Amino acid sequence: VQLVESGGGLVQVGGSLRLSCAGSGRILSQDVVAWFRQVSGKEREFVSAISGNGGTTHYADSVKGRFTISRDNAKNTVYLQMNSLKAEDTAVYFCASGGIMTTRAVPYDYWGQGTQVTVSS
Repeated sequence: VQLVESGGGLVQVGGSLRLSCAGSGRILSQDVVAWFRQVSGKEREFVSAISGNGGTTHYADSVKGRFTISRDNAKNTVYLQMNSLKAEDTAVYFCASGGIMTTRAVPYDYWGQGTQVTVSS
């Protein structure tokens, strides 16, 4: 196991959740780490990414201003703070790590198992 997500759950519209992605047997400090999400029957969608030192971040337009990605390399963990959640944010959220920052899923080498986020209206 390389990446382990946690923090998903059920929340009402307008609420907040914080997802965590911990490296398990893998040091993340030199990796770009990204969050993707997927709804059953649809393609995996890019949400956000952060560079190894945390100095560069990127967000999908759909979450910009509501989600914040951060990392604590001392804890080998990357976070996704999700505020003002909407029903359309409901999905399984995956973290992934790799060597380059991209919105495409294929270049990321390691993936977690996913955590379900459900936003109820």
